[in-house]
Amino acid sequence: MAQQHLDPTDPLSGHLGPSPTGDALAGYLRSQATEFLRALRQHRESGGTAAGAEEPADAARALRRSVRRISASLHTFRPLLDADWSEALRPELAWLSGTLGMEHAYESRLERLLLALHRLSGAVFPAQPRAADVSAGSRAVGTAPVGTAPAPAQDRGSLTVGAAKAGALLDRQLTLARTRAHSTALQALGSSRFHAVADNIAVLASEVPLVQKAVATDLHPMATAAQERLEDAVTALPLVTAGHPYNAEALVHGLSPDPSPHPQDAPWHQVRLLLRLHRYAREVLTPAVDVRLLTAGQCLDRHRDASEAAAAAASAARTPRIAPATAYALGVLHADQRHEVEAARFAFQQCWQKQAVST
Repeated sequence: MAQQHLDPTDPLSGHLGPSPTGDALAGYLRSQATEFLRALRQHRESGGTAAGAEEPADAARALRRSVRRISASLHTFRPLLDADWSEALRPELAWLSGTLGMEHAYESRLERLLLALHRLSGAVFPAQPRAADVSAGSRAVGTAPVGTAPAPAQDRGSLTVGAAKAGALLDRQLTLARTRAHSTALQALGSSRFHAVADNIAVLASEVPLVQKAVATDLHPMATAAQERLEDAVTALPLVTAGHPYNAEALVHGLSPDPSPHPQDAPWHQVRLLLRLHRYAREVLTPAVDVRLLTAGQCLDRHRDASEAAAAAASAARTPRIAPATAYALGVLHADQRHEVEAARFAFQQCWQKQAVST
């Protein structure tokens, strides 16, 4: 695969004007800390108690956005920050981001799976997502069904028989998981651990613990290192396989009784994290948005969502004493989501190679 080469106007290569230094990093961290405090105030004012309510959910997403950016900056530019402070805060930020994200993840997973079951079988389920959510979910699921097609007409009858029960089973399992995640998030936001993190971020809004050399240190080499780690990880991906819309090997593991994560997915998840680090490093250097990176990131988000949805379908299929028709519907659903995984890989491959050619 052709390597990506940045053009002379790219902020990570031949930049014009003075190089951004630790002052730029401090300004970025202060702005993200301010966003965190604003989102925290919004969350508290909205009550933050109703699972699935719009305002608390929006505030939680805003909290996670700022936390991810602060954590990424501490990672990428760690030589410029007080080491003890940075190393102590980073795992706490990871804990907070993960805890706040679980409820939304379960809700989105259930929505995705019910929409896919409806698309495959035509069955109507008693527990339907809200209309606004269905509209958004339809756009997300329907953007790249490469290699995926509705069940043939002769199979739809038998699929519909089990689809309703499969949907009900997924609804019970994932709604319970979402409710528990909501309770866990509320407990976390009321804990002394969270208040310690919030206190650290509040201090960060006014005072960034830079080391003495940071004021004169160019940020570009560290941001470029983040980009190179991403490019190396992408180069190691099996993009030749991803160049085909269907990869039969990807179905074998999920259809086995082994409940461990799919072995093909881990390097793609790692690329997604490295792409996020690269994109956030660019934000520190320039406010300009790179649409190509956003598109590539969306492909990898879809990959993650489909992979986790397929795992949820496979897990539900392992429920003891379910009817054969239910297990059949869950198996079809699992295969459909693995097709979506392959579609997302194919879309990323097309996006990334087009990006490499254009640069």
